Amino acid sequence: MGANNGKQYGSEKGSSSISSDISSSTDHTPTKAPKNVATTELESSTRTLSTPSPGLILPSKSSSLSSPALSSNGHETNSSSSSSAPAETVAVIHPQPGTHTRSRQSKTHHYAPIDVLPDHTLLQIFSHLSTNQLCRCARVCRRWYNLAWDPRLWSTIQLTGELLHADRAIRVLTHRLCQDTPNICLTLETVVVNGCKRLTDRGLHVVAQCCPELRHLEVAGCYNISNDAVFEVVSRCPNLEHLNLSCSKVTCISLTQEATLQLSPLHGQQISIHYLDMTDCFSLEDEGLRTIASHCPRLTHLYLRRCIRLTDEALRHLALHCPSIRELSLSDCRLVGDFGLREVARLEGCLRYLSVAHCTRITDVGMRYVARYCPRLRYLNARGCEGLTDHGLSHLARSCPKLKSLDVGKCPLVSDSGLEQLAMYCQGLRRVSLRACESVTGRGLKALAANCCELQLLNVQDCEVSPEALRFVRRHCRRCVIEHTNPAFY
Repeated sequence: MGANNGKQYGSEKGSSSISSDISSSTDHTPTKAPKNVATTELESSTRTLSTPSPGLILPSKSSSLSSPALSSNGHETNSSSSSSAPAETVAVIHPQPGTHTRSRQSKTHHYAPIDVLPDHTLLQIFSHLSTNQLCRCARVCRRWYNLAWDPRLWSTIQLTGELLHADRAIRVLTHRLCQDTPNICLTLETVVVNGCKRLTDRGLHVVAQCCPELRHLEVAGCYNISNDAVFEVVSRCPNLEHLNLSCSKVTCISLTQEATLQLSPLHGQQISIHYLDMTDCFSLEDEGLRTIASHCPRLTHLYLRRCIRLTDEALRHLALHCPSIRELSLSDCRLVGDFGLREVARLEGCLRYLSVAHCTRITDVGMRYVARYCPRLRYLNARGCEGLTDHGLSHLARSCPKLKSLDVGKCPLVSDSGLEQLAMYCQGLRRVSLRACESVTGRGLKALAANCCELQLLNVQDCEVSPEALRFVRRHCRRCVIEHTNPAFY
């Protein structure tokens, strides 16, 4: 496949080291360099009874008795003369068209079918390969090396693996991509290194220095990243829009070295991040979120799952500085309560997605604030909010008629009355989870099925519902997947 130029590209500078850096931690199968085609065929020409490459094998007499055999010099021989010899594989050596050799046995070049494809077609194929696969392709031959390192293929770098030396891999890749434009990778816009536990601040410093056009960065699960590296990235990459920082050490994002300093016009423009995921940032506190909110006013998606130190005060600053938030997750932020939901409700018409799962301090009071000021809400996850009752559900149903997905699992005070209100006012519901809602019976499920014909998923695991009620749901909502624990229903 890689014999277009007649030789293996094994001496190209940097190719082997780059590929080994990227793939050493994920592939432990040694790769043997193929023999030179010309050398192999020269050896086969001197030994006519050897086993050549598959493309040069002629069927033996046992498989084709009527076909004439060819000798090593290419002349036709009488089939009867070879009838007494045992069946053997004979190598056929064809002379290269348009060339003359001194010996009677001439060299030939074997082309793989893929070598016939033009460069633009190969580039289109390479565009679907991952970073690791592109580095492997660069080791095939000289032509593939030049195509694999075409800058148009390198808008994204994606690295995975706990054992991968991510800092070195990033340094080698960016160094190679900066050859045409010294010290700058103008085409690189996305870097994904999720789960690379060996990534440190040094790797992100390289990204910040070499990738001024960076727009998308994911370093989830990289627990050696600190605030200093984040500061370098956001200050040197003004176009950054998507940032996933699920790292326990990160406590702040700002354009100033000291997080306590307020942003002023003298410090430059604000951070243009729209999407920020800080899941599992256990060290994030109210002051850190206040700084993030003041420096990132364009936020539309914010995920703060399991940021266990955040309180209601942090949400006040969030609503004050980030009025455009459409999706907000506060799951497992157990210090957030009704006052925090009142601040979240100040986002008013923008909020579409809200998750407050396992926020045990939230009750009907906070849910009424959300229902009153967020009428365009589409998704609500209130699983484990044990203070939520049918009254809060009723306010939500009456004020948020466009609700599509609702999770009130493990809310023991939610019963059939709340479900009947939902069925009456939220007929566009598609996903409902009532898992472990002890007060729900078949009456509430029948009301949902009769009015919410677009229902696609219903979770009633660990609920005391009869098989008849489940069959009623299946009859009225034929596209609905029912998740249950009732062995009598099948």
